Parts: sequence; structure tokens; C-alpha cells
Amino acid sequence: MKKSYRILIVDDEENVRRMLTTAFSLGGHQPICAADGQQALEQFKQQAPDIVLMDIRMPKISGLEALQVMRQTCQETPVILMTAYAAVETAVEALRLGAFDYVIKPFDLDELKIIIGRAMQLQEMKQEINCLHRALSDSYQWGRLLTNSAKMMELCRDTAKIAMSHASVLITGESGTGKELIAKAIHYNSPRAKGPFIKINCGALPESLLESELFGHEKGAFTGAHIQRQGLFERANLGTLLLDEVGEMPHNLQVKLLRVLQEKEFERLGGSKTIKTDIRLIAATNRNLSAMVEQGEFRQDLFYRLNVIHLSPLPLRERPEDIPLLARHFLQKFNAENGKEIIEIDASAQAILDAYPWPGNIRELSNAIERAVIMSTGFIIFPDDLPEHLQQKKPAQPNINRGVFSEQGLNLKENVKAYERELICSALAENQDNRVKTARALGISRRALMYKLQEYRIDSQSQAPLDEV
Repeated sequence: MKKSYRILIVDDEENVRRMLTTAFSLGGHQPICAADGQQALEQFKQQAPDIVLMDIRMPKISGLEALQVMRQTCQETPVILMTAYAAVETAVEALRLGAFDYVIKPFDLDELKIIIGRAMQLQEMKQEINCLHRALSDSYQWGRLLTNSAKMMELCRDTAKIAMSHASVLITGESGTGKELIAKAIHYNSPRAKGPFIKINCGALPESLLESELFGHEKGAFTGAHIQRQGLFERANLGTLLLDEVGEMPHNLQVKLLRVLQEKEFERLGGSKTIKTDIRLIAATNRNLSAMVEQGEFRQDLFYRLNVIHLSPLPLRERPEDIPLLARHFLQKFNAENGKEIIEIDASAQAILDAYPWPGNIRELSNAIERAVIMSTGFIIFPDDLPEHLQQKKPAQPNINRGVFSEQGLNLKENVKAYERELICSALAENQDNRVKTARALGISRRALMYKLQEYRIDSQSQAPLDEV
């Protein structure tokens, strides 16, 4: 069944309000009208519309001023602005203030319906994602474990069962695939959730320091041991200890670890008192422990003790459906951390993210989005905001006049810009200045097209750079 939306129509021209009210009523929606910006803000507060369609030039309060107030009270509701003045700068300013899109009067009603449809679709996608996150949280309370992958969903369900046991767990997989997040999910959904969760990287410390960190030491046990110190096996009592990069653990420490797993007891360095410990051990590694056992680099008996339960999260290249979901998650995270209000990743930038093999997995994707958020100067992430190594794709051979490149020599960046500028002008001409059709032909969002028109100073009515008019 088609969903009905409350659409707030704001325009000081009664015939425009009447025409749009009729059109949206026939479409099964619920139009709400306001004749100026002041009325619009009152209706916005009282009616909580799903979408706002608002003129820019109005008495009392302009559409841009009303938009700013709306954005202060609600960031989610899409606002589409209308105007009879086709200035690119005005359009871009509206988008920077948080407008979803921009239409020029007299507008094509079909074009407007397409934009309204996109706004509705975006709202529904946000609701679906929120429902998915709530469903995961309600079912498993995994918190930061986000996935759309059927195989990863299965792993989450298995992990929920594992969490309730006391068995040791071995998590293997490439770096950056979320092994630590899985370990935390196991701990915080287990009977040990109120106990400590402690992590140590076995490859980050020399053998002597690692031994002291794990088992603790007595005063005077070695040079510099001025006080007694508890080790992690002692501090993690009644909780969970994560041994990250366990494949890097020296051989003699593997023997001591095996004893702790078997006997649930140990002694501090330099001490003779036996200390009991009740911990759950989770080990993680990006190495192949089975191969290491065969090569004599890892104890077979310890491997069997660790490998009671084995989990292996997929690398990101094998779960491509998670790339957009995780990219949006990191976008929200780094928006908050950096005080930004970026609302979307442009289709061309998302295509680059989707095509990249991500050898560093989720960690690399997180770093890429963080960099893009920091570098972006607007409300959209474009390809130029992404790390340079993601942008280094061989471009298709352009079928345009090669003369456009002659003044740029061999400068790749300037040549690409020259090609992009001419391609946009050509697309505008072929689509009779219809920006929706032009954006669709170029494979980018209409919002991205507006930014490009401003960046290259293109007047879409003449398809010429403004500084040449």
C-alpha cells in the first residue's frame, strides 16, 4: 500500500498553493498550506510535516530564513525550495543551509514529483536503517556491529549463542574486519558483562614486558620492579581477557598460557603464591594458526584450547552490501566528532567506495570517511574529498573535442576538470537545461550538479562559464 505523506506547501501565491494542493491530494498525500514564512514555522511546529515545499521570496520571513529555523529544530525533514530566480549561487546557498533540493519556477510538475519522490525514498531508507539498527540492538544488543550481509548476520546470531557460554573463543580474520568488536559483543552480552573487559596486543610488547603484563610481578622480581604489580590475568578476574595477535606470543609464554587455561591458576613473576583466576579468554589473530602449528611455530595443545569456538568475520570485499551502510555510519560518527553537518555521500563518490577492494577492511573505510568529512567544505562528500589512492582509477577515454585539453598540457588534475566542465555543458545542452535529467544522465545527484555548476561557474541557461559571458 502506498504511504501517505504530510506535505507542507509554503508560497505567497494562492494559485501555486491551490495547484500543488490539488496535485498532491490526487496522489493520496495530505497537503498543509502556509502563505508566508511565519505561518510556515507555526505549521512546521504544530503539524510535523514529512516534507516541506517552500518558496524563497516571501513577505515577513524568507524561505531561506525559515529553512534555518527549521534546521535548528529538526535536521531530518526534507525541505525543497522554490524560486523564480535561477541564480546558481542562491541554489548552492540553499543547499548549504540544509535544503534537500531546489526547483525553479515555472517548474515542471513531473520534475517536482520526481524530486518529492526522492525525498520520500530517502526518508523511508532512513527509517528502514533505523529499524534495522533497533532490530539488531533488541535481538542481540551488539551495539556497533552493523551489517546487511546474510553471512555476517548468521555470525551475529551464532555469537549471541556463544556469549551465554563460558567457552574460549578464537577469532581469526584479516586486520580491520572487526575482531575486537565481536569480542566486546561476546563479553557485554554474557553473564560476565559486569566484570572487566581487558585487551592486550601480544605483538606490541617484548617478551619480558608481555610476561609481566600478563602474570604480574612481586617487588624485587627484576631490576626496576620497585612495587608489587597485578597482571592482566588477575585484573580480568570474573571478566574477559582478549589476547589480540595471539599468534605473535613467544613460545615459552604459550606454555604458561596453556597452564592458566587448564588449571585456572598462575604465579606472579618472582612469587611462589598460587593465584586462582576465573576469566573467559578470547584470542584473536590475523595469522593462520593451523599452519603455524604444522610449522612448529605455535603449540598444538594451546591451539586446541583456544579453538573451542571459532569465528571468522568476512573481509569487507566479500560483503560489499555493507559498504554503503558502514560508510553512512562513519559519516554520522565523524560528523559529530568534527562538528560537521554533511548529509550525504555523492553517487560518484559512493561508486568509488563500492569498487575499491578495501585491503584494510572496515578500519580503512573508517579512516577514508574520516578524512573525507574533514576535507569536505560543503554538505556532500565528493570524490575529491576521498583519499588520493581511492581516486587513482583509470578514466574512460572521453569522446570529446581534444582541443579542450591543449592549454592544460599534461596536468592530469586540470585535464580532468576541463573534461568534466565540458561534459556538464554538453549534458545540459542535450537535456535543454533540465537539471534533473542532466544529473541523471551524468550519474550524479542533482545536488552534486548544483555544486559543480558553481565550482565551474557555469550558467546553465547558456552552458557557458560565467566568466566568459
